Amino acid sequence: MPTEQPEVRAPAKRLGFFESYLPVWVLACMAVGVAGGCLLPALTRRLSTLEFGHASHVSIPIAALIWLMIYPMMLKIDFGGLKGVMRAPKGLVITLFVNWLVKPFGMAFLGWLFLRVIFGDVLGLITADAARAYTAGLIILAAAPCTAMVFVWSYLTDGDSAYTLAQVAINDLIMLVLFAPIVMFLVGVTGLTVPREVLFTSVVVFIVIPLSAGWLSRTILIRLRGREWFGTRFLPRFRPVTILALLGTLVLIFAFQAGNILANWPAVLLISVPILVQVYFNSGLVYFLMRRFNVPHNVASPGALIGASNFFELAVAVAITLFGPTSAAALATVVGVLVEVPVMLSVCRMCVRSKRWYERTA
Repeated sequence: MPTEQPEVRAPAKRLGFFESYLPVWVLACMAVGVAGGCLLPALTRRLSTLEFGHASHVSIPIAALIWLMIYPMMLKIDFGGLKGVMRAPKGLVITLFVNWLVKPFGMAFLGWLFLRVIFGDVLGLITADAARAYTAGLIILAAAPCTAMVFVWSYLTDGDSAYTLAQVAINDLIMLVLFAPIVMFLVGVTGLTVPREVLFTSVVVFIVIPLSAGWLSRTILIRLRGREWFGTRFLPRFRPVTILALLGTLVLIFAFQAGNILANWPAVLLISVPILVQVYFNSGLVYFLMRRFNVPHNVASPGALIGASNFFELAVAVAITLFGPTSAAALATVVGVLVEVPVMLSVCRMCVRSKRWYERTA
């Protein structure tokens, strides 16, 4: 009789050095930014007033750093991968349903419930005006599906890379159309006025321009030099640029928010509550629906993570554009940066550990 062969397990997936310690880098940037804002107030004020036009709220230094972050992300998107997804659309439909119907409207509800009702009216910890501003920031955060870190989450959960890439591409295309109307409608419901021109300008500046530049660069360079050169030689050059731009953006954001953070540090803890609830609820909802409709685990796990994570770089930029770099709304999006990375790592761990259960019962 043949002897039973021991099960061979693939080595555990691990993050790179930077991604593994991203919460540490974020906290370090927070400390450096807050210290700089307090110790160098004149320089901080000067940087915060550098805008594209008078009273546009589009910060030149932050916009430049955001472009350096987003452009390399857009270079990775292959719109040709959409054909494969359309042959098995169930996972895509579930993810899009949660991303564009459940998440933004659910975050508006959670912001109202926790910040306005529980922490405001019941406990008296937050004023009504502050609750509206914080909720506006949370809505902006939830209305932008994650683009960059999704590739890391998919890798850690053995996700289908082509399917993940296609989902990110479709979400980016949808953002061009739905992001501004959803933000305008939901933030308007909170009682705050959203300048239409400023919002659409932010969409053009932070989505249309880098997405178009990334697509054109990818298409032209692959045609001229080939896909292998593009993936192995060109893309890796942007890795340090992206990292430095992310860290620089965080330093500036926390410097501009230094007064808000020091004066309202308890609010940072309160704002994190609806974000935590949203992440775990949305990821669980996508995972359950994927299993219910017999979607493979390598599609369900990255789908759950896409449905729960946020494009926090874009959210921070838009909040600053709409309400200013020192606003309460911008502070709420910054809290999303602090919360998301460690929480999403825990969701990755849950997806990996539940793989056998998922496949056995699906």
